[in-house]
Amino acid sequence: MPRKASRKTLVKKLDNIFSIYIRRRYAKNNIAECVTCGKRDNWKNLQAGHFMSRKHYATRWDEDNVEVQCMGCNVYRYGEQYLFAKHLGEDKADELLVKSRQIKKFTDADLLELIDLYTDKVDNLQ
Repeated sequence: MPRKASRKTLVKKLDNIFSIYIRRRYAKNNIAECVTCGKRDNWKNLQAGHFMSRKHYATRWDEDNVEVQCMGCNVYRYGEQYLFAKHLGEDKADELLVKSRQIKKFTDADLLELIDLYTDKVDNLQ
């Protein structure tokens, strides 16, 4: 009988499949565009940048909170949060800020459900 996956493993697996989905959802011919600087590249060379930090579980896997970003914007320029907010619009940015401050606890079953959801979404992309 296979061993039950640890919580850490489930979070890592969900982060990975969610990142793939985010980077591929608007890609055309495998090319995606950074929402903050406009750099275009293969989706595999770009990152899933979070408007509100991944430390906030309430928004960590919220599709509105995460967009494609190049490494320059996401890492070296700390996510270009001002430009990211302009991309989202003031109302959505405010909404995500409030949501990020809420306490959200995911059970292992919740994480497995999200892994299945985003695996299906990735499988259904072009």
